[in-house]
Amino acid sequence: MHAIRQFLDHMDWLSLVVFVASALVCLVCLTVHEMAHGLAAWRLGDPTAKINGRLTLNPLAHVDWVGLFLLLTVGVGWAKPVPVDMRNFRRPKRDMAITALAGPASNLLLAAAALLVGSALIAWAPRGDVLPYVLLFLCRMAVLSVGLGLFNLIPIPPLDGSRILGACLPDRAYGFVLRYERFMILAVVLLAWIGVLSGPLYVGIQAVLALLCRLTGFPFALVQYYFF
Repeated sequence: MHAIRQFLDHMDWLSLVVFVASALVCLVCLTVHEMAHGLAAWRLGDPTAKINGRLTLNPLAHVDWVGLFLLLTVGVGWAKPVPVDMRNFRRPKRDMAITALAGPASNLLLAAAALLVGSALIAWAPRGDVLPYVLLFLCRMAVLSVGLGLFNLIPIPPLDGSRILGACLPDRAYGFVLRYERFMILAVVLLAWIGVLSGPLYVGIQAVLALLCRLTGFPFALVQYYFF
């Protein structure tokens, strides 16, 4: 019992809370992102995601455990790709671009919602021991949501940005991108691992968060205190 008490006394509880909050936030952000893809495709005429049970907020329908682990440890990860059949679209390239854009857009909206809730809590919630942890969770939600959204806008296959850019490419070039995109994920992970993408992403995340904080009334200094 004495050893257990010593272990608990020396436990870094804040780090543990941050890790658990990060895991929950990752699940939420990835789930919203993938469901947004499926919902957009369904509204544009492709029922593939709906048929495969991907129009749901159940994280187990979307999570890829390897991708989740890498997102928590490396900062770059993924969920199970939502199946999309472009043949069901009236205008395949345009509708695929809209479907791709829905994921990052949902993450930016999720970040704004988290900051808006946090702003309301700061204004109206009673002060206590719980509020800082709730605000930490919401800040983490905003940071990861913005990061996931901006990262996916990079125009490198298989990220969403490549599909958005693909709407402007000739059909032959677009077909080439689709054919080899599964192999390019290794290049994306490698670039993220060696830090090539971290600098521009860091600047972009701070800029977008500063704008969202201004719009929602959430103190940007609090986000900086927790995560920058």
